[in-house]
Amino acid sequence: MLDFTTTQWVIVLLGATMIGFSKTGVPGSGIIIAPLMASAMAAKDSTGFTLVMLAMADVLAILYWRRHVNWSHLARLLPWTFAGVVIGYLLMDHISDEQLKIIMGALILGFLGVSWWRERYIKTEKLPRHWAFAATMGMLAGSTSMMANAAGPVMVIYLMTMRLPKNEFIGTRAWFFWILNLSKLPFSSRLGFITTASLFTNAALIPCILIGGFLGIALVNRIPEKAFTVVVKALTVVAAIYLCVS
Repeated sequence: MLDFTTTQWVIVLLGATMIGFSKTGVPGSGIIIAPLMASAMAAKDSTGFTLVMLAMADVLAILYWRRHVNWSHLARLLPWTFAGVVIGYLLMDHISDEQLKIIMGALILGFLGVSWWRERYIKTEKLPRHWAFAATMGMLAGSTSMMANAAGPVMVIYLMTMRLPKNEFIGTRAWFFWILNLSKLPFSSRLGFITTASLFTNAALIPCILIGGFLGIALVNRIPEKAFTVVVKALTVVAAIYLCVS
């Protein structure tokens, strides 16, 4: 197990609970997980440590939401996402955390702006089906996830644009991130971000992940469809601004 101080243990216990909550509950609610975990250990090490817990929480999410998944969207996204993971792996030593956050925040705000403009002025029911849209979002999700476990807002933008109903939104997102996070594990291990000691510590945090997961399920089942969309959009805007200024 990793040798944490009392303060570090409090932080990772809270972080593990929030990971479970964000995976089964409202997308975007895990906005502070990455900076929180990075405050307990070296930033690069925290990406591997957090990744394992994200994959654990993904299992709980897909078990609960397994019947609510749109496989056609996953088929369009995942090939490009895997390419993005490789790109992120190659760029790890060339882009700083600060640069990555600003780029991501600006892109997400840009996508949100375009989405709002289409809804406000174009008023079309036609969804963006061109392969380039899925390619852009998939590679962006894969690369940012590999470098900073920060692809959540990107996936939210894609799924909102596809106008999926609440349950299908959460289920498709859960399967996407489970597959994505599993694909990242070998890269993080090779980089030395996942060790035997970190894995034992991750295992000790499973109860917190489960508690957070069940709390997330309890909350999201009480949120109406329209309110869900508004909350997710608001949290995504907050996440994008936070990335730009943090």
